[in-house]
Amino acid sequence: MVFSSLIFLYAFLPLSMLLYFVVPEIRVKNLVLLMFSLLFYAWGEPVYIFLMLFSILVNYLLGRLMEDEPAKKKHTLVFAVFINLLTLGFFKYYGFAVSGINALFRLQLPVRELPLPIGISFYTFQALSYLIDLYRGKYRAQKNLLSFALYISMYFQLIAGPIVRYKEVERQLTERRLSAENLGKGLARFVLGLGKKVLIANVLGALFDRVSGMGGTLTTASAWLGIAAYTLQIYFDFSAYSDMAIGLGKACGFDFPENFNQPYLSKSVTEFWRRWHISLGSWFREYVYIPLGGNRVKPWRHVLNILIVWALTGLWHGADISFVLWGLYYALLLIFEKYVLKKPLPGPLKYIYTLLAVMLGWALFSAGNLTEGLRMLSSMCGFAPGGLADTEALYLLRSYGAWLLAGTVLVLPLGMKLRDRLLSKSRFALAAASLVILLLSTAFLVTENYNPFLYFRF
Repeated sequence: MVFSSLIFLYAFLPLSMLLYFVVPEIRVKNLVLLMFSLLFYAWGEPVYIFLMLFSILVNYLLGRLMEDEPAKKKHTLVFAVFINLLTLGFFKYYGFAVSGINALFRLQLPVRELPLPIGISFYTFQALSYLIDLYRGKYRAQKNLLSFALYISMYFQLIAGPIVRYKEVERQLTERRLSAENLGKGLARFVLGLGKKVLIANVLGALFDRVSGMGGTLTTASAWLGIAAYTLQIYFDFSAYSDMAIGLGKACGFDFPENFNQPYLSKSVTEFWRRWHISLGSWFREYVYIPLGGNRVKPWRHVLNILIVWALTGLWHGADISFVLWGLYYALLLIFEKYVLKKPLPGPLKYIYTLLAVMLGWALFSAGNLTEGLRMLSSMCGFAPGGLADTEALYLLRSYGAWLLAGTVLVLPLGMKLRDRLLSKSRFALAAASLVILLLSTAFLVTENYNPFLYFRF
């Protein structure tokens, strides 16, 4: 089940909200949320609900053990990290690892691609952050299994983040403020996210799919047009999910961290990654980069730390060498900015450089495999099989130009101002605007089939 589906919008969400607000106590509200969260997760993959329950129970017990047996605290944490990474690695990287071994040693071991449990990267990282911070003494272990299960499985942000640390919602699991104002603003932000996904991201995704399917007729002009569409699509798709998750959380009394901060206005690649997928960048910085020594080490070690973190970041996104190379590509850019460029470029050049660097990165990222990624990159560099340009690129530009323009305008400061102004309107105006967006989105969804968010595959 996805947020941008009619069954979620007109059955699952209304029923879960109704029961949530009807029941009297926070403890019972938590039980309602947990039941709907498990149903949400099991909807498309019933068998993997047992994997999630396993993760909840094991991490809950390990947290309790860490607190009850302080002498074994370190060994418990090591085992916890091992069991979580083993589970994630088996389901996400088994096929990739066996293929790599076959290629390296010229073997023919059978490769079995396992269906990826949706959201496993996100809820595994949440569990790890809980246990690591518990080891560091930042809070006491959660003794209520229901509260811990809700923290891991809450359907608002279960599938694609933001990655929420336990300390950010610890108190809210037992004490939170519910109000008509928060309900209204939360649902309005959810609907805004729905509009971003359905009315913009999905349409631009159709343009990118057409370009990706050109094969031998792909031209340089079409390749750039397709990557421009993908650059906007992935932002509106992923930030839409974050908006919807944060909005639903607010409606139910939770304050989740922001995950995006106008990333395409960045003046450097370093700044871009402070603004894009903030919760993931913060996770890697807190639990990998700083423990490795961060930047408080010799330059050669600092460079190595950056390479390690970004290789892992790329691997987190997908089990393919193209994602690892995508991560290392950003590592090299960050090293370049730190040790070579040092000072920002003058004037508009800093924005142009950053956007071009990001778009080239998306060309490799969007393909999902190295062959297709390199084909797209070479086409953008003038080595397209169909030449530099043809009438197809012009046709696509005329067909999708309005959405490309709308997406471009909305990633500028004007887009953020429009969102903030809308959310600050009176209840009536906000409800009216939300209703219009909901109806338009519904009209689009009636003619669409399954339209998952891009980050579901991670």
